[in-house]
Amino acid sequence: MTATFHHKNRHKNGYDFKRLCLAHPRLKSFIIQNKYTQQATIDFSNNDAVIALNCALLKSDYEISQWNIPLGYLCPPIPGRVDYIHYLADLLEEKTKKPPLTPNQTIPTASLKPICVLDIGTGASCIYPILGQREYGWHFIATDIDPLAIQAAKKTINANEGLSATISPQLQKEANNIFKGIIEPGDFYHLTMCNPPFHKSLKEALQGNQRKWQNLNKNSNVGKNTLNFGGQKAELWCDGGELAFIQQMIKESRSYQLQVLWFTCLVSQKDNLRAIKFALKKVKANQVEVIKMAQGHKISRFVAWTFQPKKIALINGDPNYD
Repeated sequence: MTATFHHKNRHKNGYDFKRLCLAHPRLKSFIIQNKYTQQATIDFSNNDAVIALNCALLKSDYEISQWNIPLGYLCPPIPGRVDYIHYLADLLEEKTKKPPLTPNQTIPTASLKPICVLDIGTGASCIYPILGQREYGWHFIATDIDPLAIQAAKKTINANEGLSATISPQLQKEANNIFKGIIEPGDFYHLTMCNPPFHKSLKEALQGNQRKWQNLNKNSNVGKNTLNFGGQKAELWCDGGELAFIQQMIKESRSYQLQVLWFTCLVSQKDNLRAIKFALKKVKANQVEVIKMAQGHKISRFVAWTFQPKKIALINGDPNYD
């Protein structure tokens, strides 16, 4: 049985290519017919086609008229990215004393502080802040260690109405730090989120890229030594890979336990969960949640932890709220 997206995900029933082509006519040149289902689709191994699809989705569903990424950077699949946002909204609703959150919720009035989110490794696409702002009116600090990624993110933010007041891209100047240098005294975040580097080395990233080509029935010699699916070093790999990155995040999180309600991070490899839970036990997190997200035939997940009491009774989650 094929799993489905989050019930609030507006892409859970697939793509309406006719409507999307009206929103972004350039997409039309990339439309092909699936030889098995005879339905309209695109070649998802073609980076230009995926960028055109993203532009169409952002224009038609999120009121983003200007969006692009520099050559060679990751082009994120929007349905999967927005699922993380919706599950984070569920986390806030179910685990804190907050009213239900609904898509397209307007930015809260002065009587209720807006949800503040820290996106670690936002990338050139800045996709999580864009989707989170448009779906729920959240405010974001979007960080990255790559100056070009931050420059591209700022360009998108400044080009679209309503984003510059709610999304602030910031360069993390120390590549070995995650929260240090970003979370300042007096800051409070309801959520942190992250899609960490997956691979341990460039060689491993290239091998992973080749497997993707083979899974899409491409010739095994095509793209063998290039990152055809996009991505720069910081996006794809780091020393120790995903597990080392998350362990460092957990270690740093203890220093900011009073300034963040929920720390969260995607976990691609299920086998890493045991070591992650052990690291969270060592820093004495009060509550740990592993939340599964079903997307087609793929099951992904993120881990969430908090140092707050299990029965969180904070107004809006903010201990400084008045």
